[in-house]
Amino acid sequence: MSRRVVVALLGPVTWAPPGIEPARWRTALAEDVVDLLATLNEVEIAVAVTAPDRWLADAVVWPGTPVYEVPEPTPNAVFAALADAGSAAVYDQVAVVAADAPDVPGLTLGKLLRPLTTRPVAVAPAEGSGTGLLGVAARLPVPAWLPALDLDTTGPAEVRRAAPSPGDVAVTAGWRRMRGPADLAALDQAVEGWEATRALLSGRPA
Repeated sequence: MSRRVVVALLGPVTWAPPGIEPARWRTALAEDVVDLLATLNEVEIAVAVTAPDRWLADAVVWPGTPVYEVPEPTPNAVFAALADAGSAAVYDQVAVVAADAPDVPGLTLGKLLRPLTTRPVAVAPAEGSGTGLLGVAARLPVPAWLPALDLDTTGPAEVRRAAPSPGDVAVTAGWRRMRGPADLAALDQAVEGWEATRALLSGRPA
């Protein structure tokens, strides 16, 4: 069986609901994503963060969760950090996911990894406000043709254009990230999970 790791990339969060302090909002989002990863089967989990944001990782990780400090909050930096730490030799597959999708279903993340049995790379688009990706998954070692990726701006088409063949990149189910009022309005109170974000919103001043 392939050994897989899913890494929550604790990148910048540029929007917060009115009345909520941005650092508290960012922490709640990250906590919910990390908690979700801990429920996934047959994967190991880790967190990646830049050095100035190490406080955020310390606030949300479970005991024993590996934390990789990266020079920039990009999937490529995470891949390099795994290689530098020798971790890339341990895993067969890696997925890097954005930490501002508190209600993302575990099934959606599972679908991001599934194509790696036949393709070297898979990407899940970000839905809702803004462009970019929810996450990217790759077999290790990461293909040399993989371009510089930014979860906030890179689209699936850009990744497919860089591949030797467009079919080398699977595009899987997307999900919304919390980047604007429309994304916030789409949160479904009936869906379980996202407890930290739910609690913060419930105490938000009117």
